[in-house]
Amino acid sequence: MEQNTNTLRDDLVVEAPKDGKLLEVKDLRVSFFTPAGEVKAVGGISYDLNYGEVMGIVGESGSGKSVEAYSIIGLLQSPGKVIGGSISFEGQDVLAKSKEEMTDFRGREVAMIFQNPMTCLNPVYTVGNQLVEALRAHDKSISAEDAKKRAMEMMELVGINNVARRMRQYPHEFSGGMRQRVMIAMGLICHPKLLIADEPTTALDVTIQAQILELMKELQKKTHMGIVFITHNLGVVAEICDKVSVMYAGKIVEQGPVNDIFYTPGHPYTVGLLRSMPRVDADSYERLIPIEGTPVDMLNPPEGCPFAPRCEHAMKVCLQKMPPYVELGDGHRSACWLRVQEQVNAKKEAGTND
Repeated sequence: MEQNTNTLRDDLVVEAPKDGKLLEVKDLRVSFFTPAGEVKAVGGISYDLNYGEVMGIVGESGSGKSVEAYSIIGLLQSPGKVIGGSISFEGQDVLAKSKEEMTDFRGREVAMIFQNPMTCLNPVYTVGNQLVEALRAHDKSISAEDAKKRAMEMMELVGINNVARRMRQYPHEFSGGMRQRVMIAMGLICHPKLLIADEPTTALDVTIQAQILELMKELQKKTHMGIVFITHNLGVVAEICDKVSVMYAGKIVEQGPVNDIFYTPGHPYTVGLLRSMPRVDADSYERLIPIEGTPVDMLNPPEGCPFAPRCEHAMKVCLQKMPPYVELGDGHRSACWLRVQEQVNAKKEAGTND
């Protein structure tokens, strides 16, 4: 049975909050070179993440969410390769780091929580052993006794009780929710400045999912870390994120503050995601509307907007040319020819009125 999340200890605050940009991704392009051809998994995405901010990256399976995350943390596997763009962390060029520098960078500066904790925890080692090993791999000066003490503190921090006994147990002796808490503890044990959470609540039931989200929000406020939260669940986005990047076919089609994305979406794909999601605040019964069609073939992506073949508003230009970003508000932009057309019409109307 799951335990309720414990109150976080005040002495575990890492440092005072900072201002400014923690992470900058500019025109990142990632491809997989397969025998069938080049799969353009990420096609030139850009976003910024400030200290203490939570960025949600939303999109269906195959949109490139996890690939860009693996690129940030240096875990992109062959035949995948970053072919363009830049990733800057606190002004450091991440892509220029050597393999040894990336090993030190992971865990100490950036940590990642993976989607399935059972495949990430070693079944033949105790949970305590794995937490201690993760800490000592990045902090050579810490003693085994102090590392064990820190590991127990982190388990308490993420809401696990009876930590002395739990430290001696193996992953199969933990429930799914508890294993996910262990993964969060492992990610946070070196006090990283950035946490990448790759759909950490997908395999959990809604009750445990709510507990994990509440835990992550509390940890984020307490430690002031930035979070990149990858998910396909817009309900999770509404719960935890400050701003959102909506990805489709390797491109960011819309970005903005979370309220703008939910209440004034600017791209048909975002509208489609919202229409296909049940709403608890609906005034009456509403039929969910699925997004028609199938995702594009990334071996042969379209010339224009990747969503055009599935878009009910598609025009001829949508199939021929990728639309530019149109600013819809403060920090809110969308790559859609409909928005371009609206902007042109608005300028014409303003000129007529003048």
